Amino acid sequence: MPEAVIVSAQRTPVAVAKKGMLRDTSVYDLADHIVSAAASGLDPAAVDDVILGEGLHGGGVIARHAAITAGLTSVPGLALNRHCAAGLAAVERAAAGIRAGMDELVIAGGVNSASTAPKSKLAQGEDWIDPWLPPTHPDRPDAPNADMTITLAWNTAVKMGVTREEMDAWALRSHRNAVRAVDEGRFDAEIVPIKTQHGLFQADENPRRDTSMEKLAALKPVHPEIEGFSITAGNSSGANDGAAALVVASDRLGLPVLGTVRAWASVGVDPAETGLAPVKAIPKVLARCGLSVSDVDLFEINEAFAVVPVVAVKVLDLDPDRVNVYGSGCSLGHPVAATGARMLTTLVHELRRRGGGIAVAAMCAGGGMGSAMVVEVPAP
Repeated sequence: MPEAVIVSAQRTPVAVAKKGMLRDTSVYDLADHIVSAAASGLDPAAVDDVILGEGLHGGGVIARHAAITAGLTSVPGLALNRHCAAGLAAVERAAAGIRAGMDELVIAGGVNSASTAPKSKLAQGEDWIDPWLPPTHPDRPDAPNADMTITLAWNTAVKMGVTREEMDAWALRSHRNAVRAVDEGRFDAEIVPIKTQHGLFQADENPRRDTSMEKLAALKPVHPEIEGFSITAGNSSGANDGAAALVVASDRLGLPVLGTVRAWASVGVDPAETGLAPVKAIPKVLARCGLSVSDVDLFEINEAFAVVPVVAVKVLDLDPDRVNVYGSGCSLGHPVAATGARMLTTLVHELRRRGGGIAVAAMCAGGGMGSAMVVEVPAP
């Protein structure tokens, strides 16, 4: 059985939705840009498929649009939606086709434009509300499908006894790690700048240099009407735009290897326990390749809300110094359908700088889902 190897991994910078550099860049333009960058230098005849995760648009195949723009006219396209884990699912699908011997070279990733996502019409009239959020599960009082601050974050914090101070401290750490990474050029190898109506966009917008525990503590909870509610804009990810794409190939092609996809796993939990999904997905994926948490050099557990990695570190007894070393959703941002591919991109580049090793990308996804992937990066 051939191995599925990552031969390139790139992403756009992540922008703040509605007011950032990508506010007028459509999801199609983002997809066209990142797929064209991934396809650069490839023989179009050798590419079997383009697979992109998407979460806010639907009604079309963004990947096919991007394939044609990139000059891959003979290549089909596939759009996948696993909410926050859509970009990770795209890479899983690419790796599965390669390991099955059905494909040899696939471009896979995800794209998200919260800025240009469709808006919803109110049921009683023609007024527009913003944003349209596709439901991930049937609505219910303890797990509203349009409010992840309750369904995902608050429920998890209450169930696991996580305090606001713990979440704020993790968010502060995230911003500090991300700012340090920017200053040290840690993302330079993975970022593909993109020209926009507002100039050349080449650095992540979301990390905050001036944040502090005092500033985080001063933020009002999202639901002040709920006694003790501890979820704020500071210990949550925001709305973001961005794209990421990896070229996944059969090792039999003999291409230079950035990393090897060792295993992947997804789980389902009750929607009210969505924030606990990575706690289930990580042991499952490690068992599939005979590893334990002590074998992992780097984790990235997406900070859709800070409570998610806080709980995972506690429950799985992870070394926090190996988790989100350059930030994650709270600091870098969470361009939903692109985040999983962005995480993999960051992990393989960072492990390569460190001389190789094992990395795990893990995340929860709306509706009580969670996904995780193990990649192994060889020494350069």
